Amino acid sequence: MSFDIFRRFGGIFAAVLFAVAAACFAGCWQRESAVARGNREQILHRGVGPEVASLDPHLATGTAEYNILSALLEGLVTENPVDLSPEPGVAERWKVSPDGLTYTFTLRENARWSNGDPVTAGDFVASFKRILSLSPAADYAHFLYIIQNAEPFHKGRLKDFAQVGVAAVDARTLRITLEHPSVNFLSMLNQTAFFPVHVASVEKYGAVDSRANDWARPGRFVGNGPFVLKEWKRGQKIVAEKSPAYWDAAKVRLNGIEFYSFESRDAEERAFRAGQLHLTEALSPSKIDAYRRNSPGLLRVDPYLGTEFYRINTARPFLNDARVRRALSLAIDRKLITTKILRGVQSPAYAFTPPDAGGQMGARPIAGALADDPKAARELLAAAGYPEGKGAPVVELVFNTSESHRAVAEAVQEMWRRELGLNVALVNQEYKTMLNARRAGDYQVLRSVWMADYVDALSFLDIWKSSSGNNYTGWSDATYDQLLYQAARTTDKPARNALLQKAESILLGQSPMIPIYHYSHVFLIRPSVKNWHPTVLDHHPYKAVYLDAE
Repeated sequence: MSFDIFRRFGGIFAAVLFAVAAACFAGCWQRESAVARGNREQILHRGVGPEVASLDPHLATGTAEYNILSALLEGLVTENPVDLSPEPGVAERWKVSPDGLTYTFTLRENARWSNGDPVTAGDFVASFKRILSLSPAADYAHFLYIIQNAEPFHKGRLKDFAQVGVAAVDARTLRITLEHPSVNFLSMLNQTAFFPVHVASVEKYGAVDSRANDWARPGRFVGNGPFVLKEWKRGQKIVAEKSPAYWDAAKVRLNGIEFYSFESRDAEERAFRAGQLHLTEALSPSKIDAYRRNSPGLLRVDPYLGTEFYRINTARPFLNDARVRRALSLAIDRKLITTKILRGVQSPAYAFTPPDAGGQMGARPIAGALADDPKAARELLAAAGYPEGKGAPVVELVFNTSESHRAVAEAVQEMWRRELGLNVALVNQEYKTMLNARRAGDYQVLRSVWMADYVDALSFLDIWKSSSGNNYTGWSDATYDQLLYQAARTTDKPARNALLQKAESILLGQSPMIPIYHYSHVFLIRPSVKNWHPTVLDHHPYKAVYLDAE
């Protein structure tokens, strides 16, 4: 009888057993997402946009490089994670002379490089000498011009580095003498140009002042930050692990960070949706409305001091006429771009300097210096000898791979065709290829972005000085340079603002660049990421960040 029952119901038992086994298999063996594993193991998975060009802090130029290097290296000061005010870093304290010219930093006794060597004042002196000696010149070397005699040394007019205003008084005491007082100097020290490198390690792989030295990669990179470089899969990801040698390692809660490269914002969003990322670098405008409706808790729109603009190669025929360049600028409908294409999260840019942030940016340029004015644009183009675009050459507009960059470029292409009669060719390049074209001057009009390095209008206007390593347009103006020289040395706020107004009015009138829109930082972030505060520079000291269960 029992045999008959088994025979009658055995098939059912087998089916049930199979279903239970399948359910167990699915439940027990389902692959854990990177985010869930990261929350459990304190590993942050972060998108950083296009592949970085270099992890040499003295060659780095982009925000992606900063976002990685700030985990691997630490300067004399760090930033408060909420308001970015300067806090002690490698230097445990400092004092400033009454005239504001001399800063004396006392370094921590327990500050260490990842190989165990102490971080010394001599390391900073050697690092500053390196960036000022790099050949060809480092793009951000001009940041150090705030230091006494740094500019003449960098330009070869001064041969003796001992005359530059940096000195190691002893192993733990660094003295820096400035050209002029600056309320921004401590904040400037968080720029990668001021980060130290372990020069003895750099020298193992080539000349210390050569851009070709391939020292900044896993197995060679010696840093002094809270994390160490462990892996770099080109075009994919960079892996950093918590450094046991870091002086404040006990307060670092993350055990590691994985930085992922994406040429496409849509690909980055898909990775986020699949549970591979805790946060993205950006979000395509086409996705904003859907997240607003369906997942508002994942969408962040933070204040961000930055400007999207087009560089113009002023050495090229046709574009070497300021009337042509200004016509290109006036013919753009910025409101249409920001509302229709960018979904209203960015603001039209009628100046290069973004709107005031906390009263510290300085005055805006003279009202009406720039506008959406196609009629005036046509008149300028005609005055330059190209009525309705007749006789004008094809204009090439280069942009790096991104859905939103293409959408904006296509809109500008149509505006220039419709309003000015110009034939515009769009050229899409990968980010690193575009950077090479920018450095070589191999472009006509080139999509660019500038994010503030510190909260001040000079952080924007300085890049267009003749001495700037970030100009790349071939444009220079002696009056503009002199106005910024005076502004940097003027402590009276109204007088300083007047100088900045005059300088930006010259810039907008000559138009070596075309401002398109001012940034907000639009990105995706999971609730498990803690202490990721909205900051106007988009800096987030990793020492304060940790992960919690969602």
